[in-house]
Order: sequence, then structure tokens, then C-alpha cells
Amino acid sequence: MLKKLKRKISKALTSDLKRGSKPYENTTLKIKSPSPPPQSPPPPLLLPSSPPQRSTMPHTTKHFPFLFPQTQSTVLPDPSNFFSPNLLSNPLPTNSFFQNFALKNGDQPEYIHPYLVKSSNFSLSLSYPSRFFNSSFIYQVFTPDLTISASQKSHLSHRSHTISSHSDLSVALDIPSSNLRFFLVRGSPFLTLSVTQPTPLSITTVHAILSFSSSESLTKHTFNLNSGQTWLLYASSPIRLSHGLSEITSDAFSGIIRIALLPDSDWKHEAVLDRFSSCYPVSGEAVFARPFCVEYKWEKRGWGDLLMLAHPLHLQLLVDSGCENVSVLSDFKYGSIDGELVGVVGDSWLLKTDPVSVTWHSIRGVREESRGEVVSALVNDVRGTEFVSHNDEFVVFLWEIDCKGCKVRKYLKETIEPWLEGTFNGNGFLYDRKWGGIVTKQGSTDAGADFGFGIYNDHHYHLGYFLYGIAVLAKIDPVWGRKYKPQAYSLMADFMTLSQRSNSNYTRLRCFDLYKLHSWAGGLTEFADGRNQESTSEAVNAYYSAALMGLAYGDTHLVAIGSTLTALEIHAAQMWWHVGAGHKMYEEDFTKENKVVGVLWANKRDSGLWFAPPEWRECRLGIQLLPMLPISEVLFSNVDYVKELVEWTLPALNREGVGEGWKGFVYALQGIYDNEDALQKIRSLNGFDDGNSLTNLLWWIHSRYDEEEFGHGKHCWYDHYCH
Repeated sequence: MLKKLKRKISKALTSDLKRGSKPYENTTLKIKSPSPPPQSPPPPLLLPSSPPQRSTMPHTTKHFPFLFPQTQSTVLPDPSNFFSPNLLSNPLPTNSFFQNFALKNGDQPEYIHPYLVKSSNFSLSLSYPSRFFNSSFIYQVFTPDLTISASQKSHLSHRSHTISSHSDLSVALDIPSSNLRFFLVRGSPFLTLSVTQPTPLSITTVHAILSFSSSESLTKHTFNLNSGQTWLLYASSPIRLSHGLSEITSDAFSGIIRIALLPDSDWKHEAVLDRFSSCYPVSGEAVFARPFCVEYKWEKRGWGDLLMLAHPLHLQLLVDSGCENVSVLSDFKYGSIDGELVGVVGDSWLLKTDPVSVTWHSIRGVREESRGEVVSALVNDVRGTEFVSHNDEFVVFLWEIDCKGCKVRKYLKETIEPWLEGTFNGNGFLYDRKWGGIVTKQGSTDAGADFGFGIYNDHHYHLGYFLYGIAVLAKIDPVWGRKYKPQAYSLMADFMTLSQRSNSNYTRLRCFDLYKLHSWAGGLTEFADGRNQESTSEAVNAYYSAALMGLAYGDTHLVAIGSTLTALEIHAAQMWWHVGAGHKMYEEDFTKENKVVGVLWANKRDSGLWFAPPEWRECRLGIQLLPMLPISEVLFSNVDYVKELVEWTLPALNREGVGEGWKGFVYALQGIYDNEDALQKIRSLNGFDDGNSLTNLLWWIHSRYDEEEFGHGKHCWYDHYCH
């Protein structure tokens, strides 16, 4: 049967006993997502001027960070189709909230909260989406409520739009030859449009215009549609508008236009939009000034205060931060698949998470009376593993058993070093300068190879496993760690670079969405529902492993940023993937049948997985738990939810053909609240998932205690005692 096939680099534990995962098999990385659909015809084949050379580590300096040998991919899309020329010399985003705008025809919608936005035919369409839902999925329906363009379209360009700038929280789209620039800033209740030269405008709708009115100053216009929507248009200077049944046109105009939906068509909100219509954001940055904090800073223009919208996780973290320079307008709300979007006034937000302690061991440790069983299982697991071929399962590492430790260490080195040195048979890491990132040799000529790694699919998942293995080796063998440190940091930087400088080799936080506060995994593949992510636990592992690597190398900055991203990813998983009792964000038809989301999309919630139907509940649970690590107990810290999830899953284990490996993950979570029964079930298993073992499951079970030391959400001793 199909399994989650990503656990490649061996995991090791210090004193507390931890498991390893299966090393690479054959010559490909295994990634869960299906092969992406065929790309548009690739660009002409370009061969490197010389064959890739073996990358050795001694030739790096602090001024020139290590890069894997360069390649010219034949399968990657051409970024010059959409990015403006001044951006092409910089690393470019490959998993961003606006990625559809840079792929194929650039005409698939993206969710720029609270609107779905689509660019096509030299115009931009705006939709305040309705939702369709049933027991299997929820998605937002795109309807072109308003389509904005120049009245007279010039087709001097073959492109519908150009991406002229982008930041953590915004993207600017220019419509060629139309003098139109759209500032698409996430969380803005207004669509902001700059008309750079006098230009007649057209606003069309698929609905009928029932009424239309203008202020005496001609700087505010209101129109009601037969869809029940009311829209407000504000202009920086007088603009004369006329309308027919489904189109509004203007005389030549230059300046700023802002358009907003009146929430619920309730006139009590009109005054809020009026008050904040004169101050508009053009970009937004997220700043990591201190651990476990993210600060949003918007660049604003106009005058007055800035009105933005916060999703539920923002509100939770704003409350925790005690931020005093913002005001929450709790009655001013827009609907969203991500929960209600609430008005917040202020051009700087401080978001603060609970601290998470990144360590090599579990919070409480293995009970003393249980250590013998774990050690015995480890001896048997290691003895039964012949460290010869890449198909053998790798097990946990126990520091107390020195002879076994040497064997494990040797195997880890033999598994990882060929990837770092460029000697892995038939494959290897290469550097793509077109987008700015690491690809594989096979992935550079075949978009489906390595399950899409060559088109930037699942980078944080795969490279996170590498970082864990490297962190383990660097901890137990500092000489080895120093030798391969440049390669290790290059792998880390591929998905964790913070820099936005033009001389950076990698794009900023390749997979992490700084507005949603979790990662995306889709890469350079166009999807009608935007970006997606299946396994939150593997995303957590990526940042957790980076923090462990920071511990191994004594890099406090890497520990801090890795720990912060780990904490944010956990918060987001608990907010949007974990569907416990009382979950009000999703419709009841969905929540009563699903205790965990399968694949979460920007514009959709799906109960199915890339590799399994919704009925395989054990796979849905397992894919949100693996790999089992000390950080897993923080991800699943809500015991009440864990019990709901396990009891929802257990009946699925009676289905014919359920794999023993998936059962192990279910029993592991059961051990959080019913330790004895789960232990007996684990002892009776006759098989384990690729990255799991009897030793690892016993370590997990025997480090679960019944008492709640901190309560939900508190996993840092210092924070518990001193705050």
C-alpha cells in the first residue's frame, strides 16, 4: 500500500532515546505529493558550459557562501514572463501567496484576504467569495464581482500583468499599457489602485447594478448589486462616473482609487470605511526582532490611521503580545475560509507566541523503570538491521551503547556525505540561478523526478530531514560537523533565508507564509485553489531540525529563528488543521465528519490526501504526526483533542489491508491519554513505518506521563516559572 515516503535521513536521540528514519533509497528523494501536471513547453535546452564538478567544501570563505554546482534547468518556468526586469537578478519566491500570478498564463486566482483576485485579459477581477461545503471539502467560489480595467485596452504587451514588486505581505501588479498598478496587500479591506496617467476606467460586474450614488465631491461612490452586495469606491480626487446595467465607466482620471465591500451590506460599517479610506498600504514586512515574536510593519501613504484585517491566529497572538499600539474593531468583520477577519487599526503589529523549548529529548524523559525495555528493543532493532543497502531500515540511536553508536554513526555518514560531496550515484544537489535555489540533478531535466523537488515542491520537508541527520552528526562528531558546515548551511538557507538583499542566493523563507504563519509545499505548479500543505508535522520538523542544527553548531540566531518558526507552525496547525469539538471556523457538515484536515489549500479544505482517500483516517492522523520527535508532544499538547482524534480514527483500523506502520502512529497518540492500552497494542505490532521502529514507539510511550505539568500550550520551564 501507499505510505508516506519521506523519512530519509536518520533521526537520532540523545539521553532520552529517539528514533532514526530510513535513509535514501536508490537515487531519488521521496516526496508525498503527486507528480505535477505537465508544464507548458519547456525553454530550449541549455547545457552548462562545463559538467557539474564535485562540490568540495574547502574553497568557501565567509564572503562567498557555499553553493552546489550550478545547473540550467530545462523544466522550470521562465520568471521573466511575469516578473519585472529589475527583480530578475534577485532570488524569486517559489511558494508564495501570489505564485499563480507568475505561472503559465498567470490567470488563476489567488486569495488576498478578504478577496479572491484574478488577473486576465489586461484587467483585474475582484471576488468576495461565497463558500461551498459538504462533508468532504470546503472551498471558496470565485465570482467576478468587479472587473477593473482601462476603458481602452492596449495590447502592445503579450502579458496580462507584470509583478513590479513584492514583499512579505504584499504584491504589486501592473497592467501593461494601461497605466494601472494594483497594490494587493494581504488583509486590506480595500483594493487599492494607482492610475499613473490620465486614463478612462471601466468597472464591469456579472451582477446587475440596482442603484448608484455619488457624493457631492465626487470622491465617494456607492453601488448596490443584485447579488446583495454593496460596494464603496473612494478616489483621491474627483472622478465622474456613469453606469449602465452592469458597467461603470469614468472620464480620464489619475490618482488613487480604493474599492471596498461593505461588510454584510450593513450601513453601520460605512463610517469605518469612510474614516480609514484615506490611508492605504503599498507593502508590508514581517520583522523577527526577537525570539517568538513577529512584527508586521506596513508602508503606508495618504493620511490618517491604517485599517487592516486580522485572522483568528493574528488575534490570538496579538492578545498574547499585549500590543498597545493597535485597536481591534471587534464588530467590523469579513467572512473567510480561515475564520472571521476582524478590523485592526495600526500600521505596526506585534505577534507573540508561547515559547517552545527545542531540545534533543522529550520534556519529561523516559521513566526510569521503563528504560530497560527501551534499551532491549534498541539492541534488537540495531542487531536486526544490516547497514548495507539503501533499502534497510534505520533505527534510533542510543548514546549509552557505544558499539552500536559507532555503527550508526558510520551508516549516517555513508548515507549523507555523498549528497553533500556531490558523489551520490545518479543524482545530487545542484543550484538553480534562474529562481535561486537548490534542485536535484534528475529534477533539473524532469519535472516529475524526485516528486517535484526540481520545481521547488516540498523543499522544507526534504531538507528538514537532511538537517536533522546533519545536526545529529555535528553533535556527536564536531570534526565532521565543521567539515560539512558550509553544505549544511546552504541546505538550511534554501528554505530559511531571512535576507532580502539582492546578493542573497536564496529567496526569503521559501515555504513560510508570513501572513498565514504556516508553510506551503506546492512549488512552481499552478493550482486553481492556490498553495497547499498536507503534513504540518513535517513542516514542524523542518524548522525544529534547523534549530537543532543551531544547537549543534552553537548558533544562537539559528536556534532562535528555527524555534520561532516551529512555534508558529504549531499554532497554525492547531488552528486550521486540528478540528476538535467546538471548532467553529468550518461548517458543521465538514466538522462532524472530520477531526483533521487532509490537505489545506489557500482556498480550500480537503478531507482527502495526495496518496489516500478520506476513509483512510489512520493515514490522515499519521501524516500529521510523523516523524515522531520530542517536538511532537508540543504539536499534540491538547489531550482532549488527541482523544477525539484517536477515537475518530480507531474504527478505520478494522478495514482490511490497514498497514501496521499506520497503526503505530494511532497507538502512539492513544498513549498520551491511555498509556497502558496503547503500550500493549504497540508491543503486538509486527511492522513499523519507514521512519519508525519499536524502539521509537516505546521511547514515546514511556515518556508520556499522566499529570499535566504546565497545561495546554506551555512547554518552556522558564516561561512557566518566570512569566
